[in-house]
Amino acid sequence: MELLTAIRERRSIRKFKPADVPKELVMEIFNEARWSPSWGNTQPWEFYVLVGAALQKVKDMSLAKTIAGEALAPDVQMPENWPPAMKTRYMEIGKVVLTTLGIKREDKDGRNKYYQDMLTFFGAPCLILACITKENVVEYPMHDIGLITQTICLLAQEKGLGTCILAAAARYPAAVRKIAAIPDDKRIITGIALGYPEQANPINSIDRTRMETAEFVRWVE
Repeated sequence: MELLTAIRERRSIRKFKPADVPKELVMEIFNEARWSPSWGNTQPWEFYVLVGAALQKVKDMSLAKTIAGEALAPDVQMPENWPPAMKTRYMEIGKVVLTTLGIKREDKDGRNKYYQDMLTFFGAPCLILACITKENVVEYPMHDIGLITQTICLLAQEKGLGTCILAAAARYPAAVRKIAAIPDDKRIITGIALGYPEQANPINSIDRTRMETAEFVRWVE
């Protein structure tokens, strides 16, 4: 697959097949993703790959804590306010997803079912957790996590797999650390759901939009 094709066809997968992803294939992705750039070649990342019983425990925990109304306690706080244009784009993609699923605005049960699917990572058989050491300053390592995360997603696309980058996987990091034996000095940044997409499911082929280039590029001479 050409790079441009992988970039354009990569999308957030919201319904995965239950088929396991071979460990060798996941490690092949990491072996290639390790060439991602990082600030000063610091390579601050560390990854934990959850499958099987460990992944199911994280899914069950995430769902149970959310249903119980437990307050979120992520290692990296989500912003509370977005600039209007960003908030509009966020709301628009949410509307497209729910409309594709046939969930109407007043359908509270339908919305809750979708959120439960998200909290169990859309049925993905593999979850990758991206971590950095807590003693690190956050900004530069976070930038590097973004770089290698994109590389992982593009490599997965090239190999016929699908991904979904999920902040929901890191909303209860203390519990996740306990289940996955992640040391307390590791900050869980985000999760990447990984698996084979259900290609026939409409949710995996929703229309996506992007800003026109002129909206975000400023050419200075």
